[in-house]
Amino acid sequence: MRVAPKEIQSFRDDFTYTNSAAAIERFPFPFPEDEYRYSVNIEAHQPKGGEGSAFEHYIDVDEHYLSEMAERELVLDDMPSRCLAMPHMELACWDMLERFMVSLAEDYPEHFALTRDGDNWHWENKLLHIDDHFTFGDSTTLPRPPLDYIGRQVQGDFALMDQREGNLFMDAGMVTCPADWSLAFDAGMSFDEWHGPVPMVHSEGIIERARKYLMALPVGQPVRRLNWTLTVNARMDTSSEKYNEWGHERASITPENVGEKIYLRVEVQVLDRMPRSNAVTISIRTYLLSLEDLVTNKAWAVRMHRTMKTLPQALIDYKGLTRFHGMVVDYLSQFDPAN
Repeated sequence: MRVAPKEIQSFRDDFTYTNSAAAIERFPFPFPEDEYRYSVNIEAHQPKGGEGSAFEHYIDVDEHYLSEMAERELVLDDMPSRCLAMPHMELACWDMLERFMVSLAEDYPEHFALTRDGDNWHWENKLLHIDDHFTFGDSTTLPRPPLDYIGRQVQGDFALMDQREGNLFMDAGMVTCPADWSLAFDAGMSFDEWHGPVPMVHSEGIIERARKYLMALPVGQPVRRLNWTLTVNARMDTSSEKYNEWGHERASITPENVGEKIYLRVEVQVLDRMPRSNAVTISIRTYLLSLEDLVTNKAWAVRMHRTMKTLPQALIDYKGLTRFHGMVVDYLSQFDPAN
């Protein structure tokens, strides 16, 4: 791994979170064109961008690993309900645990190790000082249920979708850094239901096509897509439950602080079919980059300006950008030679 985890920084209160030059370089910039178009944008989840890329491995471990794991503990200590699994999802949770452990051990052997002797497994996470022996499939042999256990060791949020009745249902997950949504509210909903508030995608048939695509997703062929929004401050937990703690921050943006306080928030969403349970996992890995850091890449600065200028008003409102969108466009305009 080219970007080693650094000391713990905060995603709340004093917001000590920063990106190194290497982290800025590997940031998954989400805009392929100067004009923004809403699309499914699904591609095979295979290595892309070379060594050190955010897409190099199935799971990306970067310099913010310790910080994100510390933030996850804070959220779950406050609200344990951010992790839930319906009883029929037990096998799917073990599926996910195996997929994550195998991938981490293979791709980052300096930090993780997995030894398997039949159902007798030995897991080591050297970054978090975890060393556990357990029996695969027997939750009583783990310190926590399988989803809760492995979810506290992987960056990003996770949902497990059960496939039945011609649809996908969100029946398990660990969600501690969502972009203004709630696992507790969406739990048990179908794919179509939890995407209900998203503008434009229904009239254009995007949700129906995405659902059919995912229901046909074969084992061993994960796919990914990028999603994005803008957020105020380097705050990971922008959940619906905590809106009272972060919603007012949208009114704090001024032309003088917009570059420092507005962050491009990108989710790398990986969807994968589990072999035993037939469930579909979705991992939602969040990356944050301040506009000040973003504009150090001249090409990104220009494209960001042009995509922000062309955003449909419905998306501006849906993503919660209305209060500061104009200031973002004005700030970025100074970096666009065509402006």
